[in-house]
Formats: sequence, structure tokens, C-alpha cells
Amino acid sequence: MTLAPGSILNNRYRIVAILGQGGMGSVYQAWDENLGISVAVKENLFLTDEYARQFQREANILASLRHPSLPRVGDYFSIANQGQYLIMDFIEGEDLRQRIERMSTIPENEVILIGAAICDALHYLHHRYPPIIHRDIKPGNIKITPEGQVSLVDFGLAKLMVGSQQTTTGARAMTPGYSPPEQYGTAPTDARTDIYSLGATLYASLTGTIPEDALARATGKADLTPVRALMPKANRKLASVIEKALAVDSEDRYQTPMEFRKALLDAGNLDRMPEGQSLVSPPPYTPPPPEFTVGGTDDLAQDNSISNDPMLSRRLPQTRIRRARSRRTITVSLLLAGALALFFMLQPGVSETFRSWVYTVPSATPTHAVTQSGNTQMVITTNEISPSSTPEPTGTIPATVEIFHTSTAELMVTPSLAPTATPTSFGGSAGQIAFSSNRTGNMQVWLMNADGSQQQPLTNLPDGACKPSWSPDGQQIAFISPCKERKDRYDGSKIFIMEVDSGSSPYPLPVPPSPAEDYDPTWSPDGLRIAFTSTRAGNPDIFVFNLNDKSLLQLTDTRSPEKYPAWSPSGTQIAFIRDISYSQLWIMSDTGQYETRFAVSGEINDMWPAWSSDGNLVLFSQMSSSNVPWLVSLRYEDRNTTQSTRIPARGQPDVGPVAQVNISPDGNWIVFESWPDGTNHDIYIMTINGSNRMRLTTDKDFDFGAAWRPALNRR
Repeated sequence: MTLAPGSILNNRYRIVAILGQGGMGSVYQAWDENLGISVAVKENLFLTDEYARQFQREANILASLRHPSLPRVGDYFSIANQGQYLIMDFIEGEDLRQRIERMSTIPENEVILIGAAICDALHYLHHRYPPIIHRDIKPGNIKITPEGQVSLVDFGLAKLMVGSQQTTTGARAMTPGYSPPEQYGTAPTDARTDIYSLGATLYASLTGTIPEDALARATGKADLTPVRALMPKANRKLASVIEKALAVDSEDRYQTPMEFRKALLDAGNLDRMPEGQSLVSPPPYTPPPPEFTVGGTDDLAQDNSISNDPMLSRRLPQTRIRRARSRRTITVSLLLAGALALFFMLQPGVSETFRSWVYTVPSATPTHAVTQSGNTQMVITTNEISPSSTPEPTGTIPATVEIFHTSTAELMVTPSLAPTATPTSFGGSAGQIAFSSNRTGNMQVWLMNADGSQQQPLTNLPDGACKPSWSPDGQQIAFISPCKERKDRYDGSKIFIMEVDSGSSPYPLPVPPSPAEDYDPTWSPDGLRIAFTSTRAGNPDIFVFNLNDKSLLQLTDTRSPEKYPAWSPSGTQIAFIRDISYSQLWIMSDTGQYETRFAVSGEINDMWPAWSSDGNLVLFSQMSSSNVPWLVSLRYEDRNTTQSTRIPARGQPDVGPVAQVNISPDGNWIVFESWPDGTNHDIYIMTINGSNRMRLTTDKDFDFGAAWRPALNRR
């Protein structure tokens, strides 16, 4: 369960604030009561053998490091039936992503010095025995301290290279724009992987624009925009250095960090790094402690999804940056006022109900909060679903703490005042779930709040409708009709799209006409394409329809039926099921290349894949001859192996059948179909690690195919 601020961990570390949350645990700022210093605490709540070994390996890697630009581990311990904990340096300051958002672009001399400093750290890592490859260099993992020094943080994907081994089976999570092609599985990763990611980071720092995705470049779908096309006055030598680091072929990049470092310093006409002074300009001010930083309504905080998602917006809007700058002074004043107010409200003796109106502590262990009417309530925020542990007053909660998260070791997040979700005609926003139900006599698409309340039909088609899939902005929904029941193949079905809040009628997806059936629609993360299963080529195959140019691309073409496509968060890969004797989980690029078996499951059927929000895991159901599905996960780095992990872990309470999982917008929850009594199919939710199962629908008829609505992005 998530540790509450004020609690004491291991009789030593007082939790100050939650810095971020992911599916496997949280990262906290804490106070070391023994030494009187701030520390960062990273936890792992997945205690299966494989995950526990991975987490301890990360601790061992960090504990061995001694470099001024790298954090150090001070403690590691495990608490039985609770979690593993890593205690490391808490590095004050701002990360480079925040600096880019604040300044729009970074001055050339600072880009050079930041790059050279990280090259020093990489040289140290790559020359450890065995060498260490970082694999997740990006602006959010580079910190600028109040003294103007530079640190490389987050070793959640670090990999030890043994002997001449290249990391063919190592961690390969991807950050679109920052990860090289080999990290998607096109080739082994090695030290040059870090060279590419650092080059992409410097490109984003200098231009304010994230470079084109490497896999898209490798497959000929995109070209790198030259630095000087974005910044015409940029130093030619520096632009050339950065572009060389971003070469698609690793042989064309700098081969070592020191070679890259020398080229950077030469571009700035520097003989060596400055000594005895700030390396770069320090952050303008140090924010208050996170537990008091509840104010701050600037657009950068509220619209963090735009700057974090390179597939939606490669360029940070300049007007938004200037407007945010003009309000800094006002924001600081509001922060101070908010801190004083919260200090008063959090004192002993102030009613819990009053506190819950102002400050909601996120919790990964949901509990039922009973209102005056006796109904179960859940606090739904834009990025976090956090069931309250205290009775909630009726009415609209005016403020919650918004937590942005990743799955990595050092998470620098900015808690902000999150506006109440704008109500729609169906009573909610990010906290809504679409599902299919035949409770009115034939199958239709329904909508409900994430606590199961306000269940209302979205469609009323005479031939039925099912299989909903949301557009990334949460405004449109794709579904199929006719639909009479849940099946693997839907005879005569076509895909329809509907504007959910406008009241307009659904219209068919404008694909080329065909007498064949189209089904299993799923929207790409950029909202520009829909993948689906179709028999228009004879066999069930995976197709992708481009909503912009109306082109249709067939991705698979084998004798084996394929179904259940699922986009990766980057939009560059698709997981799908291929029926070869048994149903097998495969992945491929979004153009149908690099087909690879993902899970090796033997004589067991794999079904219904879903990617975790960070792309590190694929969740899917498995079924034996009993036709009762259970849920498993497999890490991307362990693809084409048998190392899937059951959810919940063996020995934990059974959750019953789990079919067609869909992951919540914050990545912490899953919604799914289940029938524990053997007959009544209903919609349930639980945390992504398989705890705190809650039933949302109770109708005696058949409910299935639930899809969590993304946070609304008003156009």
C-alpha cells in the first residue's frame, strides 16, 4: 500500500511527500531521522521472485557507484508481505524537462556543458566492471541542482553487460523520441544506445522540440528535422555534433562518451570543463516542500500531458510558456498562502471531513468510503484514481493533488492544483468507463462513472453494438455493429464512430467498402489511426486505417487468424494474438515489420493484450481447456520467453476470471470482465498488481468489453 505522509518507514524514514506513482510502486521524499537529511525512497510492491531480483539488482548497481554526477544508495531493505525499499540521495533542484518548459530552449553553452557532464558520467558507467548501460537518458532524468551542477538519475532500466555480452535480453522500455531503433528490438543495445539518447536530449534542449521517433526513421516513415531548420542561428558545429549522435545506425554515431564529449567541447571552443563554479545557471528558486505545494495553476502543470507526450505535440507552445512566466510572481504568493492554509488544516483536531475537501492523499490501496447515503464513493482526478479512506462530503471536491508519474527510479513531479473535471452530459470526465451490455434485450454500448454509478446507454442500434474503444482525447468512441454477444469473430460487423458528448448519431468508419467484417477497433495513441481485425483479405488479419489520408494498410498476411490488436504507448508497435494451434501473443511495428513472438506459453491460449502506460509490461489473459482466464504480465525485456508473472501473485487472494483488461489513464488500475459465480458476467476494477478488486456492475445480464475513458482534451 502507498505510504502516507508522516508515516515512519523501517523505524527511520519519515515520509514527507509522494513524488510519483507507477504500477509497481511509488517514489517518496523522506526525512532520515537518524542523519537529519532528505532522502528519496523508491519502493517495489511486486514481490514475485523475478521482480524482486530485478529491484535488488538495481540497488546493487546504484550502491557501487561513486561519481559526483550520479546519486548514491544509502540503504536497502525488504519488509515481509509489504515491499522492497531503496534509499538514495534526494537531489534538489529542477530536471532538464522542467528547465526546457521554463525557458523554451536552453542556451548553446549550457547545452554543451550539460552534455559534456553527462558524457563524464556515462564514461564512468560504461567503464565499470561489468559495464553499466543506463538506457533511459531523457530530460526528465537529468537534474540541475541549486548549485548549478548536473546529475544523471534513474537507473530503473540499467543493465550490467557481462563479458562481451550485448544486451539482447535486457530492459528495453522506450521513450519515443529519445530511444534509438535498437531499443525497440531491431538490434542489440550497447554503450552507443546511451549516446543516441543523450543526443536526443541535447536536441530537445537546444530546439525545444523532441526529435522524430527512431523506429519511424528506421522504417522510412520519418526523417530527422535538422537542428538549423528549427534554430537557423544555431552553432553549425554543435548542430552537426548532435545530429551525428542521433544517427539511426549505431556505427554512424560517436562510439564512446568521451568521443562525444570532445566533439561537444570543440563545438563550444572549450579546452576543458569549468572548475570551481556553477556548471550551468542554477534554478531560479527552490519550491516549497512537495507536501505543501498544492497551489500553482499555471498551464504547464495542468497540461503536463502535452509536453510529456511527443507523439501528440513535438513543440511546446510558446504562448503558453510566456503566459506561465508572466504569472510566476503571483504563483509564488499563492503557494505561500496555500502552504499556510494547509498547515492549519492538517493540524490535529481539525476534522477529517474538512481536510478531505482541500487535500486528498493519493493511495494505491483503495478502501470503501461510505457517504451519508451508504453508497461507495471514489475520488476521481484527472491523472489519479485514489479511493478515499475517509467519508467524503457530498458535492464537488474543489481541489485534489495531481500526481504525474513514470515507472522509473527518480521521479521529479510537480504537484498542482487540479481543476474539477468538467461535467459531461453523462456526469463525469476522466473517471468514466464504457462497456458492452445486453441488459435491455440486445447488446449496446453503455457508459458509467468509475465507481459504477450513473450507468446509461450510449447506443441504441437495432442490430446491437459492442467493443468500445476511446479516442485519445476522450471525445469520440469507436465500436462495432451488429453485435449480439461476445465472440472472437463478429459476422457482418462494421466499425462506427460517435462523438460522445455532442448527441450526434454514429457514422461508419470511412474504410473502403467490403462485404467482409471489421471488428476489434483500437485507437492509436496519436488519434490519427485505428487498428482493427478484418476478413477483407480472406483470413482474419490486422489492418490500420489512417483517419487523415483515408489509407488502409494490411499489417499481417499469414494463414493463421490474427485478432485483438493493441497499440503500444509510443504508437510504434502493436501487440496482437495469432492462432497457431493455440492462441499466441505476438508484437510487430505499426507498419507490420519485425514480427516477434512475445510470450511463449506452451499449450495455453494467450488472449486480450494491453500495454502498461510506460510500455514496460504487456498484460494479457491466459486460458487452458477450462476456459477460465487468469491474468498475467510479461516485461518487454523478457519477450519471447516463458517468464510471465501471474496477477495477483501466487499465494495472494484469487480474483476469479479476468478477461479483456483495460488500463486506467493513470496506469494504476485495470478494468475487466469477470464471472466469479461461473455465470454472471460483470465489470470489475482492481489495482494493476491484482489487489482491491471491486465490482462495478451487478445486472444479471452479460457485461463485457470495458474501456476506461481518457482525460477529456477539449478541442
